[in-house]
Amino acid sequence: MVSDRIRRMSPSQTLELNAKVAELRAEGKSIIALNSGEPDFNTPPPVIEAAHRAMLEGKTKYTPTPGILPLREAIARKLSKDNHIEYNPNEIIVSIGAKFVLAAAFQVLCNPGDEVIIPTPCWVSYVEMVKLAEGVPVLVPVADDNRLDVDELERAITPKTRIILINSPNNPTGAVYTEESLRRVAELAVEHDCFIITDEVYEKLIYGTTPHVSIAAFSPEVWERTLTVNALSKAYAMTGWRIGYAAGPRDIIKGISAIQSHTTSNSTSFVQWASITALDECDEYVEFMRKAFEERRNYMFERVSAIPGFKCPFPEGAFYLFPDVSGTFGKRTGDRVITDAPALANYLLDEAGVALVPGNAFEAPNAIRLTYSNSMENLTVAMDRIEAAINKLV
Repeated sequence: MVSDRIRRMSPSQTLELNAKVAELRAEGKSIIALNSGEPDFNTPPPVIEAAHRAMLEGKTKYTPTPGILPLREAIARKLSKDNHIEYNPNEIIVSIGAKFVLAAAFQVLCNPGDEVIIPTPCWVSYVEMVKLAEGVPVLVPVADDNRLDVDELERAITPKTRIILINSPNNPTGAVYTEESLRRVAELAVEHDCFIITDEVYEKLIYGTTPHVSIAAFSPEVWERTLTVNALSKAYAMTGWRIGYAAGPRDIIKGISAIQSHTTSNSTSFVQWASITALDECDEYVEFMRKAFEERRNYMFERVSAIPGFKCPFPEGAFYLFPDVSGTFGKRTGDRVITDAPALANYLLDEAGVALVPGNAFEAPNAIRLTYSNSMENLTVAMDRIEAAINKLV
C-alpha cells in the first residue's frame, strides 16, 4: 500500500534504539543511554525566560515562513561575527531544526539521478534524505584517523555530481576538518560546478587545536555555491525546541521556503523569539557546557582506549567517540558470539545495561558510537559496566 520511496527508505536506527531504551526502562531495568545525541544540560535560563515572556506577550501566532525578521537579523550577526560570512536576512531561513532544512535543501537542489557525495562515517539521515529527493548517495570513506580524504572525494566526482556534503565537527566521529582540506573541497566544487552543503551544528563544541572553519567564508565564488546549515539544538541544549536555520544564495533559500510553506509553515513562534536571546546573550552558558564536555571527552577517551578490542581515534569536537570494535568480533561468552557491531551493541545493552549505536547506522559497520553528553557519574558507571562485560568475552 505504501509508495516505492517509503519501501526504499531505511528506518532511523538511533530513533528505534531510543524507543527500545524507553521500553526497557519502563520494565524497570537500569539502562544508561550513551546512544542519544543531545546535551544532558537544561536550556539556559535566559532562553526559557524569553520564551515565557514571548508567550505572555501574545507572540504565539503564525510567523512569516522564513522566520521572524529579528531572528534572521540575529543569525546574520552571528554568522558575521563567528563565521566571517555575510548574509542579508532574506538569504536566511529559520526551520524546525537543521534536519528539516537539510531534507528540504536536497529536494531543492537535486534532480532525479543527481549524485551527492557524502564522506563516511556519516549521520544516519543524510543517505535517506538524498534518496527521498531522488538523488543518488555516493559514499566516500574518510582516512583511518577520520581526516577528510579529499583525494578520494575528487575521484568520486562524475558529470552527475551535484552536491558535496560536509559535516564538521562530525557526527559520529567527532572529527574537525582542517582549513586546508576544506579549501580543497571548495576548489573542487568550483572546478566541477558542484554545490556544497555544510552542516555545522556542532561548531561550538570543539576541544582541540583545529578551529572550526566555514567553507562559505573562503571567497564570493565559494559563497554563491554553498548552503550553511546550523541549529541551536546542540550548542544551546535546545534539542526539543526544534529550531535550526540555513543561509545561502537567495534562490536556494526561496526554494526551501517554498517547501516549508507547504509542509510545516513556520517554526514555533515563541521559540523564534527565545532564540534571539540564545544567540545574543548566552555565550557563557555555551562555554560552560563545552568545558564540561571536554572533561568528559578526556575521561571517556582514556577509558575506551583501554578496552581490549577497541581502537578509538581521538575526537576534537561534537560529543561522540567512535571506536573500531572489530577486535571483539568472533569472541564469545557461553553461546553468545559477537559477530559484528550490532551484536556487540545488543550484548552490551543486555549484559551491561548500556545503550550504544552500532556503526552500520553511520555507514561504518566495524564501529560503535558512544556519546559523552551524559553526567560524569553515569559515564563512570557505564564504562565500568562495559569493561566488565567485555572482560567476559573470550
